[in-house]
Amino acid sequence: MSGKAYIASSVDEHIGQRVQLRRIMMGLSQKDLAKICGVTFQQIQKYETAGNRISASRLFDLSQALQTPVSFFFSGLPGNIPEETRYNRSTRVSEQTPEDPLGKNESLQLINLYWKLPNDEQRKMVMKMLKSLNGTE
Repeated sequence: MSGKAYIASSVDEHIGQRVQLRRIMMGLSQKDLAKICGVTFQQIQKYETAGNRISASRLFDLSQALQTPVSFFFSGLPGNIPEETRYNRSTRVSEQTPEDPLGKNESLQLINLYWKLPNDEQRKMVMKMLKSLNGTE
């Protein structure tokens, strides 16, 4: 990098978060993903935390490994970031709030387990149970 220190941008952070989100959705560990991509799990950690910027070719490799289009990693980014915030490193493009259930690993695990159930009947039973526990049935 020609002697300059790498400073993660909000876009790098967003892409790293999306890599982590998709990896968790697929039930893969960092070690699993690293093996598929031919890198170390530490490298996957750095990608997910924006410690290292992901090159275009590596992003393509990740999209293949995570069975998703490259566009998935950019989903949620505003199309036109205002000029005054575009290069402001302290501005996070995709700030997650603590109230956002999709930002929690537990929610992603629940979704994965739900869709791994073998049939619609079992999924209906789980949904009925959840509605009953929440008093919304």
